[in-house]
Amino acid sequence: MRVLIVKTSSLGDVLHTLPAVTDASRSIPGIRFDWVVEEAFAEVPVWHASVDRVIPVALRRWKHAPLQVLRQGEPQTVVRQLRQRDYHRVIDAQGLVKSAVIARFARGPRYGFDAASARESLAARSYNRVFEVARAQHALARVRQLLALALEYQVPDSLPDYGIRQCFPVARQQPSLVFLHGTTWPTKHWPEQYWCELAAMAAAAGLQVKLPWGNAAEQQRAEKIAAVHDRVEVLPRMQLGELAAVIAAARGVVGVDTGLVHLAAALGTPCVTLYGATDPGLIGTVGEAQSHLRASFPCAPCQQRQCHYEGKAEVFPACYGELPPTRVWQVLNAALAGVAAAGAAR
Repeated sequence: MRVLIVKTSSLGDVLHTLPAVTDASRSIPGIRFDWVVEEAFAEVPVWHASVDRVIPVALRRWKHAPLQVLRQGEPQTVVRQLRQRDYHRVIDAQGLVKSAVIARFARGPRYGFDAASARESLAARSYNRVFEVARAQHALARVRQLLALALEYQVPDSLPDYGIRQCFPVARQQPSLVFLHGTTWPTKHWPEQYWCELAAMAAAAGLQVKLPWGNAAEQQRAEKIAAVHDRVEVLPRMQLGELAAVIAAARGVVGVDTGLVHLAAALGTPCVTLYGATDPGLIGTVGEAQSHLRASFPCAPCQQRQCHYEGKAEVFPACYGELPPTRVWQVLNAALAGVAAAGAAR
């Protein structure tokens, strides 16, 4: 059986789809997948052994200059790639109008969420068959259920297996921590001073701290954090696969609500993720040794990009005053100790 998955973005959403591919591969002998994904994440699906071909799209880039893009022929190339094969199923796991449009160009019956389940109800009108999947549950669970319904097998009663660890073998675990300090919303950022204090604690405990970055602002923040101790290192700019290897080899990760914490979960690296404005119930990390630290604050989680307490509280965002470095360090150490004990018991 040949199946096309349409799941273009974001990084966390793409990673959340991998366990469903594992489920299907274990349930249906010989099943193979192609995958439509944003160009920035094109290397992720092929980490899974059941994915043969990735068809990259650039919807985020194309929308800024659509006429120029059409003249250059990039969308036309994608359409030709979509129509090169006949698929037994075309599954839109995104549930958006734009993903439904992409699915229509592929050769094969289209499957997706029904109008009540899709993120954009209009998308459901494009499918040949739709399925009800309750929205009030984690995104990863929703995709596992969608593929099981579309491909007619039962969702395994087990922890999700992302199926990518074999791509990043670890010869020897490094005494290092990775701090994933970059994110999008201002309200998701943990205060810079808190990162500095946590880095100093880790360095004093003999651990190396590694700081990735993806843009100029994140690089500047990383350099300020690294100034606290010579055990704190700013990494060079990396591709996702390179950073995945660093995370896989690390003893642990601390991060804010960003796609890269889901990469830590997929790789099985212990991770403490900090949540203030956002709620981990629907989008939190899922996997072994994953700890969610939620801010206990009157308006948290507010789901807002701007903090109403800006200029009125000592800490910005205000809710993160409930998650000081000492508390994060305590939770991180407990998580690492738990993993070490479990490993010794095995």
